[in-house]
Amino acid sequence: MQKLNGEIVPALLHWYDYNARILPWRGSRDPYRIWISEIMLQQTRVEAVKPYYDRFLEAVPSIADLAAVDDGALMKLWEGLGYYNRARNLKKAAVQIMERFDGQMPADYGLLLSLPGIGEYTAGAIGSIAFGLPVPAVDGNVLRIIMRLTGSEEDIQKQTTKKKVIAMLQDILPADRCGDFNQALMELGATVCLPNGAPDCAFCPWDTRCQAYRRGLIDQIPVKTQKKARRIETRTVFLMRYRQRIALHRRADSGLLAGLWEFPNVAVPMTAEQLREELGGAGMADCSIEKLKDGKHIFSHVEWHMAAYEIEFRHDDVLRRFRNLTWVTPAQLEWEYAVPSAFEFIRKQRLSFFIGQESDRP
Repeated sequence: MQKLNGEIVPALLHWYDYNARILPWRGSRDPYRIWISEIMLQQTRVEAVKPYYDRFLEAVPSIADLAAVDDGALMKLWEGLGYYNRARNLKKAAVQIMERFDGQMPADYGLLLSLPGIGEYTAGAIGSIAFGLPVPAVDGNVLRIIMRLTGSEEDIQKQTTKKKVIAMLQDILPADRCGDFNQALMELGATVCLPNGAPDCAFCPWDTRCQAYRRGLIDQIPVKTQKKARRIETRTVFLMRYRQRIALHRRADSGLLAGLWEFPNVAVPMTAEQLREELGGAGMADCSIEKLKDGKHIFSHVEWHMAAYEIEFRHDDVLRRFRNLTWVTPAQLEWEYAVPSAFEFIRKQRLSFFIGQESDRP
């Protein structure tokens, strides 16, 4: 891999000064706001993060507030962003900051790394943007840019490749604008040097220096090991209703979607006839069953293919029969209980039921 020449820095910073998007968290040196934005932006698109970011900071405006926030309220604020361990680690880290650092985010790269949920990239982003620390922030976007710039065909999935890139960037970080330099790289990867062979090279400040562009290898670089195919799981999901209440089930405290609320479901495919037979055998035949549209949700290593049914029960015995379920009002579902986006396809189909007069915020 070619070494980077410090001459590329002014061109990138000049480009950034004139092309950086206006984002709610950009321009701030507040380490708390930067931290929240960086955690939200992991695995999530910028446009999707914007409304969550504003809402989160309004409800939890400081590290002290985050350390004290109720777990249920935290999950509700995070509802729809996915990867809920990010939110749990935010609170764990906030508690540690209150206990270890008197409520102040540490201005030290090593100490930032010691906090739950903060890895090398996030520590580099917070450290450089908030505190001006001369540390790189290297994620997949940055790796892609540097591989193309240098024409390297090394596998970006390998830790050795990442270490090389970090060392190379460390050598050229501008001491007076290290935070801007890291953000400029992020911006370039998000808006110009796009993945899957589709960059907008005409707008790149490094087009004349980029080896992949000059050699016609844009669609071949970066090189990455093929990911293992996701496992497919077929599930049947139930929207169970009784007297304007909806049944929810709480998932186990470990594993996928740990501790979150979900619509009851089983890990097998079921037809309406099979479902009616099962309910009849359990003495719960007094109900109406309606097939809903199917849904699909992709996690990191598994893909759910979901059939869904709405079941409206008419007999009081349903509460005794399903004691393991929690029956909530539409208002509670809307404002109190965090249901993962995997089940958003059910919400969308029954939106008028969920967000009606009864679901006005109390």
